[in-house]
Amino acid sequence: MSRIVHLPVTRRARLAVQRGVGAPGGEGESPGAFSELWILLHGYRQLAPRFIRHFRALHDPGRLLVAPEGLSRFYLEGSPGPHRGGDPVGASWMTREDREAEIEDYVGYLDEVLEWGQTACAGHGRRTSVRVLGFSQGVHTAARWVALGEAFREPELRARTRLLLWGTALPGDLPEEGLERFRILESLILVRGEEDQLRVGGDEEKEEARLGEAGIDYRVQAHPGGHRIDGALLRELAVG
Repeated sequence: MSRIVHLPVTRRARLAVQRGVGAPGGEGESPGAFSELWILLHGYRQLAPRFIRHFRALHDPGRLLVAPEGLSRFYLEGSPGPHRGGDPVGASWMTREDREAEIEDYVGYLDEVLEWGQTACAGHGRRTSVRVLGFSQGVHTAARWVALGEAFREPELRARTRLLLWGTALPGDLPEEGLERFRILESLILVRGEEDQLRVGGDEEKEEARLGEAGIDYRVQAHPGGHRIDGALLRELAVG
């Protein structure tokens, strides 16, 4: 009878990085004077280099934007074949297959991304403010990372972290002890599109009820569009 073995391996992850206009540095990402580190987590089927283009509204010399890419890539469409020709490629944070191992892997991966980003911001004289934005599938990724990641065990880090969950509700299986970490966040913002066809009202109601019962402060922000990043609202949320 066969058995499943989980073998830890080392692989390279891809990050799309955008320094604010006028910021120092370049490819080597030597430390710069950044007051904010933004970690941007894409949705299902998206790639980091394309996803980060939606955040032009955040361009500022004091911000470092980092969009990590999910570790699983796949062809999006077309007929089966040995090379799939010019079919577009997307990425995913996880699937239901072997989900617990995949969650553990991406949580550890994002801890390393955070460490890398804070090192790149080390030229700033005080602790850099951290903004974690998850979009669509990235909402679940972001929420689990804050709830389960080793990095976010530190109350000091959570107190300077703003968590923005954009386009879907919290995962229903988030453990209570992990949810408790949200109490010390600088702020928790739930973002919804008024025309978003993927919205599930029942999930949103459960989300708000659960946060309320846990005594977690949050606010809901809406934009007039669909399932997308809205630049005007993003710019507003960046400053307050």
